[in-house]
Parts: sequence; C-alpha cells; structure tokens
Amino acid sequence: MGSTLVLVVDAANVVGSVPDGWWRDRRAATVLLRDHLALVAAQAPGPSGAGHPPDGAPHRIVLVTEGQARGVGPVSGVEVVEAPGEGDDEIVAVARREVESGAGVVVATADRELQSRLRQTGAEVMSAKAVRHRAG
Repeated sequence: MGSTLVLVVDAANVVGSVPDGWWRDRRAATVLLRDHLALVAAQAPGPSGAGHPPDGAPHRIVLVTEGQARGVGPVSGVEVVEAPGEGDDEIVAVARREVESGAGVVVATADRELQSRLRQTGAEVMSAKAVRHRAG
C-alpha cells in the first residue's frame, strides 16, 4: 500500500448496513455517519500531527454521497464528494484517482459488484459495518 492511506466510504451502503431508521431521513443519517467518521479521523494523528497514523488508520477520509444525501458538507477530517450520478461510478473514480496518485486506498462497502470493480483499480475493500465500529 502507498505511504498515504485513504479511506473512501460508500455513504449509501454504510448508512444502509444498519436498520436504525435511516430510510426516514437519508440526509440526516449521512450527517451522523460523517460525524462518526470525524471521530475516527480525530483518533488518529494526521500527516501534520505527531508522526504518522498507526497502521491501518487513515490519513484521509473521503465520504461519497448520492441521491437524497447530497448537500452534506465536509467537516474537519472528512472530505465529502457528491456523486453527480451513480454513486458507485463516483466511488470507483475516486478510488482510481487516489490509487494512481500513489495512495493506499481502502473502500468501505458491502456491495459485491462494487467491490469487484474496486479491486480492479488496486483498491482494497472493507465491510460497511466495520466503519461504524472504528470509533467508540
């Protein structure tokens, strides 16, 4: 993996991985996920902090949104990319750009077809539910 680790998160898939009422307000559920990811980011020192993040801790977190979750803004530690169309296509495009820049890329999604496409870019995948357990 590259010297920079980027965690790309499939917002729709991760939000949908837990039946907690997310379907009533997808945007609000995505905001909660983004805020959870900000906690994950805050737990690991970034490249400008004291040294490098521990093994497996992301240097950057990119949350990819689509549909009703568009309009969720970035916060400290979490970049937000809005998919102009199909979210899966944007996730693959983000992963490909990051891999081509030399970063190590891990994408959180449970979508098996998307996982296959991502592996072809050189990205690794992790389960959608694992993202929800990274911060306490």
